[in-house]
Amino acid sequence: MRIERRLLRFITVTNWILFCVVTVCGFVLAPGRFAWGVLAGGLIVTVNFQLLYRSLKQSLTPPHVANVRSVLGRYYLRFLVSAVIIFVLIADHYVNPLGLIIGLSVVVTSILIATMNEIRKIIFKEAA
Repeated sequence: MRIERRLLRFITVTNWILFCVVTVCGFVLAPGRFAWGVLAGGLIVTVNFQLLYRSLKQSLTPPHVANVRSVLGRYYLRFLVSAVIIFVLIADHYVNPLGLIIGLSVVVTSILIATMNEIRKIIFKEAA
């Protein structure tokens, strides 16, 4: 169980670091709707990741184990709310869609970094 907590902590910290770095770069390099898209996308996906973590932790911790329907119901509700927010942001031209996509990729990038970090550890552990 120790490795899962370490990975989760790494991904969570990396999420927030990437979110801040990408947002600052967005405002420095491409101010305007593009930068606001990066900010909005990163905020949406990072908050969703945190809410998913909290929801799963509460649902899977004994003695309060929840049924699958309630967990999936909350997941789909968050998904629907996120979709509506993204739709409004793009439809009303508040943000640039490309900036939004870059912001939405923050969590995927942090998971990819965590995976590469673990692969690196395994390879160098076997080499030693």
